[in-house]
Amino acid sequence: MKCPGQDTQYWNNEAIFETKCPECGAHMEFFKDDTSRKCKGCGKRIVNPKMDFGCAAYCQFADQCIATLPDEFVRQREDLLKDRVAVEMKRYFKSDFRRIGHAMRVARYAEQIGKDEQVKKFDQNRAETTDANLAVILSAAYLHDIGIKESERKYNSNAPKYQEIEGPPIARSILEKLGAKTELIDEVCDIVGHHHHPRESETLNFKVLYDADLITNLEEDQKEKLENNQEPISKDRIEKIIAKSFLTESGRKKAASLLL
Repeated sequence: MKCPGQDTQYWNNEAIFETKCPECGAHMEFFKDDTSRKCKGCGKRIVNPKMDFGCAAYCQFADQCIATLPDEFVRQREDLLKDRVAVEMKRYFKSDFRRIGHAMRVARYAEQIGKDEQVKKFDQNRAETTDANLAVILSAAYLHDIGIKESERKYNSNAPKYQEIEGPPIARSILEKLGAKTELIDEVCDIVGHHHHPRESETLNFKVLYDADLITNLEEDQKEKLENNQEPISKDRIEKIIAKSFLTESGRKKAASLLL
């Protein structure tokens, strides 16, 4: 079946339009289904300014549709994915607003820490950019506790070990439904499957998620203690946790700014 957005029988008089090249100002003509065109004035390849790539986050035929886009636009497909993962997480938890709120806070801190952790490594011959993969990090953040409901149903417990057993299959079904790439699905499910228990050697993506979850858990613990008129965690204790338990420098800085 052809995508309705690309099938000419559904086109109207706005399917062909003119625009100006953002580089040189020359007039360019685009068809609705053009992903990009080369400007006759300056020779630069210009992306169709009216094309909506939102469907690429979940359409199984997206690679055929957007393969000719510049690399930076193809990479945006994974950025679109994380928003749909958030929607699916909310659908799964339904009216469990406490767990939805927890996942959203973890994702917010994970995005901040992930961006701060982007680093460059240099050697004598070349510069290599090693970035935290925000699509992996945020998908894992939204889905890290997705096994809680099944844990409570099967084991009458939400203990971490049960969450880590039940979470990956549910996370995988959600990501497969959304058409995520196999590599992303495998890494997210691996993180979900041990997100409370760091291994001796961990990826940057795992470390970012772990630190964001730890910050959120500490915040929620403090809030609960205050609401129940209990003694909050002391400043000294928080300082020790930050020094010992966090896995990234950006996570430690974020925790100190929020918790101290």
